[in-house]
Amino acid sequence: MPSSLRFLLCGGIFDWPNALKRLEELNAEAEDPSLWENQERAQMVLRDRTRLEKSIEQVRGIEQELDDAAMLIELGEAEDDSDVVAEAEVTIEGLQRRSEKLELESLLSGEVDGNDCYIEINAGAGGTESQDWAEMLARMYLRWSESHDYKIEWIEESAGEEAGIKSATFKVGGPNAYGWMKTESGVHRLVRISPYDSQSRRHTSFASVWVYPVIDDAIEIEIEDKDIRVDTYRASGAGGQHVNKTDSAVRLTHIETGIVVQCQNDRSQHRNRAQAMAMLRARLYEHETQKREAEAQAEQDSKTDIGWGHQIRSYVLHPYQMVKDLRTNVETGNAQAVLDGDLDRFLEASLASVLGKDAAEPADAAIETPDA
Repeated sequence: MPSSLRFLLCGGIFDWPNALKRLEELNAEAEDPSLWENQERAQMVLRDRTRLEKSIEQVRGIEQELDDAAMLIELGEAEDDSDVVAEAEVTIEGLQRRSEKLELESLLSGEVDGNDCYIEINAGAGGTESQDWAEMLARMYLRWSESHDYKIEWIEESAGEEAGIKSATFKVGGPNAYGWMKTESGVHRLVRISPYDSQSRRHTSFASVWVYPVIDDAIEIEIEDKDIRVDTYRASGAGGQHVNKTDSAVRLTHIETGIVVQCQNDRSQHRNRAQAMAMLRARLYEHETQKREAEAQAEQDSKTDIGWGHQIRSYVLHPYQMVKDLRTNVETGNAQAVLDGDLDRFLEASLASVLGKDAAEPADAAIETPDA
């Protein structure tokens, strides 16, 4: 049995006896009618129970599949059937990768790692080229979210003049959404033959991605009216006659930090403002967290400022196909799969790097290509 699977099934993912005991405690608390007298506590209990149930089910599922594979190997060897043995070995290799991912996920223990998150995308300089690239990034994250059964709530979108988007913000809802996506913040670079260039020249485009957690009421962040500027405007996206005729969209600017958030997904200005305030609280929380981290690790910070902030990944579509993460050096030649949402290898590697672990990279993740 691979060592990582032995580690997993012996309680390496989390303390197995305590996990089962904790689930019993959460179940008992959830069945207590008085729990709902405190809505915040009730939601927290149900969220923790769902997350723990899922983790326990995943471990049990891997253990059952491992037992089945081991039995197949025994039968195959007894009957001298090499095909059966090979099939079981492939299954075990897949279980090993799943166990490594679960081990990494178990380390997402930050204060807000388990929360939903907002993803904000902004096109860089370059007009239509960068705006089209921003829309491609939005599609990539939407596809990734859908493949992991995460819920999407569209918050704001500003369409480009000819194609693409100038900006977009949406919420990703699901277990550990922020924990998985938090390392995606930064500048993303695209190199391709432009479909908008009549001379078919190669263009380089940039877009920024900002990921920040949805903050619940358990974290207190006070924002006074005098600290923000409120602007209302007409929504620019499709949405019917009402959207284009009333100033229902809301933009909030935090005066001290310059942080700007906006929401236009509802016909009600009041509801848009409430959503924008929730986003502002989340941005301020993330701003303060990054400020503290920067102060504590200023000497160790080796990131380089590039325009919007920190360039983290390059997507090359011409003259060859390659997507490369500039922080972990994980790369793949299947650029289209990445743009279709196949991001797990990059997310796992960047999280492992942040958590100080060695990433277990899939066998096909590194493909030799010319230097970008």
